[in-house]
Amino acid sequence: MEPRNSDSNNLNIPTSTKKRIVIVGGGFAGLHLSKKLSIQKYQVVLIDKQNYHTFQPLLYQVATSGLEPDSIAHALRTLLKNHRDFYYRYSEVICVHKDQSILETSIGSISYDYLVIATGSKTNYFNNPNFEKYTMPMKSITEALDLRSLILQNFEKALLTNDYEERKRLMNFVIVGGGPTGVELAGALAELKNHVLPNDYPDLDIRMMDVHIVQSGSLLLAGMSEKSALKAQHYLEREGVHVWLDTRVLDYDGKTVDTNNKDIEANTMIWAAGVTGVLLDGFNDNQIIKGRYKVDEFNRIEGTTNVFALGDVACMITEKYPIGHPMVAQVAIQQGKNLNRNFSRIYNNLNPIPFQYKDKGSMATIGRNKAVVDIGKFHFSGFFAWLLWMFVHLISLVGFRNKLVALTNWIVQYFSYNKSVRLIIRPYIKD
Repeated sequence: MEPRNSDSNNLNIPTSTKKRIVIVGGGFAGLHLSKKLSIQKYQVVLIDKQNYHTFQPLLYQVATSGLEPDSIAHALRTLLKNHRDFYYRYSEVICVHKDQSILETSIGSISYDYLVIATGSKTNYFNNPNFEKYTMPMKSITEALDLRSLILQNFEKALLTNDYEERKRLMNFVIVGGGPTGVELAGALAELKNHVLPNDYPDLDIRMMDVHIVQSGSLLLAGMSEKSALKAQHYLEREGVHVWLDTRVLDYDGKTVDTNNKDIEANTMIWAAGVTGVLLDGFNDNQIIKGRYKVDEFNRIEGTTNVFALGDVACMITEKYPIGHPMVAQVAIQQGKNLNRNFSRIYNNLNPIPFQYKDKGSMATIGRNKAVVDIGKFHFSGFFAWLLWMFVHLISLVGFRNKLVALTNWIVQYFSYNKSVRLIIRPYIKD
């Protein structure tokens, strides 16, 4: 049998008689597909510009000094070291040449029989250059570390200024977006204010610190039940967080948050108001909708026969999901598992199985002993919900060491409120 893929030596991938699947992105979708694929049937190549997988739901804990960054990250090579005929390449993708079935990367080009795009999402600033310039995003470990440094630097600067208004701006934090990320971040900042920072800064009046969460809709946690949304709001307000509903941020100049309700003076605005897919060059406008690839029920990109998209970057429009599935980890994981099954069926000349999303529920934590959970028709909150949130996130972390480190941190913090990683490792300097 003639060897295939002989034109791929730019990336030093061995030639093979097997068909090649190239996966772009080592997030939830790409990682689960890579781990589940029947390697004996295909040659698999994973390409990512990071050499690690990030557990994004806990980024806010890195930003608020609750966890070390390496406790929510795991090396891709380690995760997939026992897979035969699997290859990882540390590279950034430049574009896709669909007609030639070639992927062009920063280290060379590679041919593919099947291409899977699982590049995830990035912060959506809605074409406002000031938001992009002055706000703090939180979609990567690097950004979470920048935010952690900035939060701590603000308090160091507040100690040194005699200008009351400047001190107030330094100690004000505005979070834009009332989804799970915004709510959990607001709760974590409130815990810092109420239990940690007064001990760190005894010569600073921490009561001046204010945490604001701004939501354009009438409820927080828009994807969850009204009961859970109202309970989350109650928890936040009880912790001293200012919740602004039906409030849109119009602009921000680095010092004043301009809204349709009230202007807020703050040197730090954290952007958690929306995301958009990370798209690759080489696709037509009619293959893209609302910043995501249009895919059919098999996650195949419209107008292609061998290119698939998974997770946040895929928009599968159905009667139940007219604007596509929610951009959450469970969708990505389930799509990765379904595509794995379909690759096995394709290999055996069987018809693929359409993707059916099974909603396993939603949850968000607002701090110690406080969380909200929706599972089907059941909605509950409080201590048990918080324990469930911890359990689900703990078992979802990749790698035994990460699970152990996170659990140890959470136990210590539960009894002492000691967030021990309040370190300015790399000072953040605003442009």
